[in-house]
Amino acid sequence: MSVLGEYERHCDSINSDFGSESPGGGESGPGPSASAGPRVGGGAAEQEELHYIPIRVLGRGAFGEATLYRRTEDDSLVVWKEVDLTRLSEKERRDALNEIVILALLQHDNIIAYYNHFMDNTTLLIELEYCNGGNLYDKILRQKDKLFEEELVGTPYYMSPELCQGVKYNFKSDIWAVGCVIFELLTLKRTFDATNPLNLCVKIVQGIRAMEVDSSQYSLELIQMVHECLDQNPEQRPTADELLDRPLLRKRRRSSTVTEAPIAVVTSRTSEVYVWGGGKSTPQKLDVIKSGCSSWQVCAGITHFAVVTVEKELYTWVNMQGGTKLHGQLGHGDKASYRQPKHVEKLQGKAIRQVSCGEDFTVCVTDEGQLYAFGSDYYGCIGVDKIAGSEVLEPMQLNFFLSNPVEQVSCGDNHVVVLTRNKEVYSWGCGEHGRLGLDSEEDYYTPQRVDVPKALIIVAVQCGSDGTFLLTQSGKVLACGLNEFNKLGLNQCMSGIINHEAYHEVPTSFTLAKQLSFYKIRTIAPGKTHTAAIDERGRLLTFGCNKCGQLGVGNYKKRLGINLLGGPLGGKQVIRVSCGDEFTIAATDDNHIFAWGNGGNGRLAMTPTERPHGSDICTSWPRPIFGSLHHVPDLSCRGWHTILIVEKVLNSKTIRSNSSGLSIGTGVSVIWDYAKKLNLVLSSFLPARVPVDSSRLTDADMFWDQKDEHPE
Repeated sequence: MSVLGEYERHCDSINSDFGSESPGGGESGPGPSASAGPRVGGGAAEQEELHYIPIRVLGRGAFGEATLYRRTEDDSLVVWKEVDLTRLSEKERRDALNEIVILALLQHDNIIAYYNHFMDNTTLLIELEYCNGGNLYDKILRQKDKLFEEELVGTPYYMSPELCQGVKYNFKSDIWAVGCVIFELLTLKRTFDATNPLNLCVKIVQGIRAMEVDSSQYSLELIQMVHECLDQNPEQRPTADELLDRPLLRKRRRSSTVTEAPIAVVTSRTSEVYVWGGGKSTPQKLDVIKSGCSSWQVCAGITHFAVVTVEKELYTWVNMQGGTKLHGQLGHGDKASYRQPKHVEKLQGKAIRQVSCGEDFTVCVTDEGQLYAFGSDYYGCIGVDKIAGSEVLEPMQLNFFLSNPVEQVSCGDNHVVVLTRNKEVYSWGCGEHGRLGLDSEEDYYTPQRVDVPKALIIVAVQCGSDGTFLLTQSGKVLACGLNEFNKLGLNQCMSGIINHEAYHEVPTSFTLAKQLSFYKIRTIAPGKTHTAAIDERGRLLTFGCNKCGQLGVGNYKKRLGINLLGGPLGGKQVIRVSCGDEFTIAATDDNHIFAWGNGGNGRLAMTPTERPHGSDICTSWPRPIFGSLHHVPDLSCRGWHTILIVEKVLNSKTIRSNSSGLSIGTGVSVIWDYAKKLNLVLSSFLPARVPVDSSRLTDADMFWDQKDEHPE
């Protein structure tokens, strides 16, 4: 939808919500706005459903509060400013409407963006952009007594002469600004320019333009219209209606389809993080994470845990195997063993999207696709050619990816593999057993591009302890590294005879796992000695070592092929799976959690009454754990440890943008009607290409025709 169309939709929606008369002559009736009546441009419009999950209240004011939400369609964070209309006077209600109108018009990186608005009975809900950098006081604290640098954040290039002279604002000043914008499009220069704001105001008042429009390139009608907009006398400038009525603009007017305002579905739910293993069989709830903010992604390492919150902050701490002396893998600037989740403060203001843990290092990715690493650099896993020493105690950015943003990162015990947004694969760190896929067993201390067949589109990378998997768009799996126990799925089986030699241990470049080609794989989860995978139908596959029953096939016999799990998982769709050291944890779509394999050191979260009789603490069948039903958004196992997020839905409600009967009068519609007209004027110019070849542009029509070469 064009900017104008989007704006019209906002205005029509506002008009309906507040019960005021539409400028088009129609009238919004009572009831929900989900009616599929005819719209401009033909056809019936359906209301879009947008789903939101409340996170926490950010602040409260005299007439309402601001609440942080996660919009599930794109997992973005937004703020709802809630205004109780019953506590507002008539003027305050008009101000609330004006705020929406103005915010809908403003589109700039330095201005909080407006997305939507809804009406919930007598509460106005304004959806705005979320700024995660904190407030001004937080920024002052981060300065640590260092003064801010002086910055010039704006100059009055578009101020009218009367505003420069202190005269009260009126709508004709906007016409002047429109003239300045069109002038710039025609000349590629600012209408008025100077070395400082004072001299600029002098030139504006005196009408000294930087240059004039070339009459040999543009029509006289167009140049005259610009000059009229820039008339020093505001009374002589045309109105927005007069501009739109000119033949020059009238023939460029385009009809736009106004879509229905979306419906908001708000679902409240609990979100908790649990960990177990390393000697503790009872799942432990992390109150530190619960009280501050909800968790978005979790990751278990050999010695530590990491959590990314929905507010895109990173927390790290050691697990039971972490010991007392670390190598900086927590990113807190020291080697201390923090036993509770601690915010990685050096990443404050960075929107962390994903984290992955190695044996004694950590790598994370921001929303902008930038990579940060910290911890042990013994094998070069920090990716900076060991320039920072053997231990990096604070997050260090990898400049290698400044111009090639990263989509996803995965860490093995001592190596790293990333997938960039342009679907390139890079690896570095320990090269033993060919786990880097670089056709060698050499260690690399900086990212190296992996040679992947051009016909394959890689959508995910996943590292095991000493191997690596690539997942393609078509659901095929490629692997390299140590194939002990066939944990990479690379053994060849023909006519029931297993070829033990083929790819038994060291394929140093990525090889197609042919045994998995019968399935369309969407998730791959390698453990220390075995691997699990989920196909597009939600079926669970396992392969590798089965010494402790970790394949979940009901026995402990050696298995060299691919196993399609039935039994307790038969007929269920698996949505999450992760493998640790000789055990497997899986979650199903009916909100059950299963565990199987080696139950030693609390790995299976089984209570004494749940453990099998006798000394054998292994179970070869998937067993339900964790009590009552829980949805599992994310799950991670490593070594003897497991960390997962569990959610329960509390309630859900639908908010429709319907007429509330709180009419604020039709007079205020003049504001947005006028603003819409200014947008119509500019929309005739802005999609066009700025003239760069004067031989091709001989008049205004040719200038406008270039717009067809550039989609809106």
